[in-house]
Amino acid sequence: MNRKTCIVIGAPVQDGTGRLGCDMGPSAFRAAGIGPALQSLGYQVLDRGNLSATARPARSHPNPAIRSLAEIAGWTETLAAEVHEASTLGMPIVLGGDHSLAAGTLSGHARHAAEAGRKLFVLWLDAHPDLHTLESTESGNLHGVPMAYALGLPGFSGYFPPLSTPLDPARVCMMGLRSVDPAERRRLVELGIRVHDMRAVDENGVGTLLRDFLDEVARQDGILHVSLDVDFLDPDIAPGVGTTVPGGATFREAHLIMEMLHDCGRVTSLDLVELNPFLDDRGRTARLLVDLTASLMGRSVLDRPTRSF
Repeated sequence: MNRKTCIVIGAPVQDGTGRLGCDMGPSAFRAAGIGPALQSLGYQVLDRGNLSATARPARSHPNPAIRSLAEIAGWTETLAAEVHEASTLGMPIVLGGDHSLAAGTLSGHARHAAEAGRKLFVLWLDAHPDLHTLESTESGNLHGVPMAYALGLPGFSGYFPPLSTPLDPARVCMMGLRSVDPAERRRLVELGIRVHDMRAVDENGVGTLLRDFLDEVARQDGILHVSLDVDFLDPDIAPGVGTTVPGGATFREAHLIMEMLHDCGRVTSLDLVELNPFLDDRGRTARLLVDLTASLMGRSVLDRPTRSF
């Protein structure tokens, strides 16, 4: 992989959520300057434009709440193949789109890591664990199932594409959780996933919690995928999301996380998900996500310009 090449992939999927607008996310990220921001840091940027989902036949499921099953399965197939191939050429940065896209990105990265003989770790920055199965989801919104699918939990066979390489739950760290359904809570305990909810963040600070995880990644000589959901951030600073949960990460906490991730030198892929420009305030959330991406890719606090609003 060429670490100085960023492969930008648009995934305008909104079928996994219950409201419209996430399909405009990739355009908003581009309008907010994600390409020029990466280029200013010395990266070659290859923008592959926006993908389309693979067409799959409609299938019913015993859970009547589920919607858009064929569409999300199609996106999973498309993104898994695209990310797997892009991972051999550079650092894939997937612009969402709702978080259902992670079913494809996680499975694509896991397959690439296995083929390369590397251990894949995942940092999941989100208010929700997205650990519902097709049976347990009550809302029927499939942006709540990608982590369950990528971990190889039962119930997806015949509905989603076959999973060649499940994630190891011991190599997943979830930070920022503050909205967890009972079924997901049970699975978190059963699977032994490392979880740092916002109480843990408040009590210990993001730096201490993240450092322990990054030390584990380094001890195992792993590579790291980061999946950043807009609702990880406090809605006061990131209003452009349809799943607002009060009490999220602050501007300073988020930038510290990104700078520490850059310092660790092991991040090989990134998802930016759940941006809904229709709900945003003059591009405020999109610009913040671009700034956070720049911090992840090497922009330091000393490089940050003063803005006039």
